[in-house]
Amino acid sequence: MKLSKLLLSFIAGISFVGGVNAADITIFYAPTCPHCHHARDFISNNLIYEYDNLKVKEVNVTNADNRQAFVDALFKCGYQKGGVPVLVIGEKCFQGYADSMQQNLRDAIEADLTQEQKNAAVANKAALESNRDAFVASHSDRKNAISEKDNQKKNNQ
Repeated sequence: MKLSKLLLSFIAGISFVGGVNAADITIFYAPTCPHCHHARDFISNNLIYEYDNLKVKEVNVTNADNRQAFVDALFKCGYQKGGVPVLVIGEKCFQGYADSMQQNLRDAIEADLTQEQKNAAVANKAALESNRDAFVASHSDRKNAISEKDNQKKNNQ
């Protein structure tokens, strides 16, 4: 009996952990929100290049199909109000956005990274700051790290 419970817990853990990398970001946003634009710009212009394996899922909360996911995220994060942006990184949640949060976001991404992955991120950040155009051009595939939850075109950017 104990073995079957242990096996079931192990399988459940694998399916939960296997689905999302702890460093992945889900950002709940509204197209008209200026703070959301700033957060999305920081992610798309910096974080996806700094962290080689980072995946970002953008969720437009004005789309009715996404509202339940937003409500679920608010509940998970313990937020009483539904202001955007809401960023979920692993087990950490952030509501709102200001440039002063950038290191906190990096820290949340790095929580479960190996030292080698952290070192690579530092090197990538330095290379990005040194010659942004060249670095972005040589890593153009990183734009694919960002996906829209409902797979619609981002008409409202």
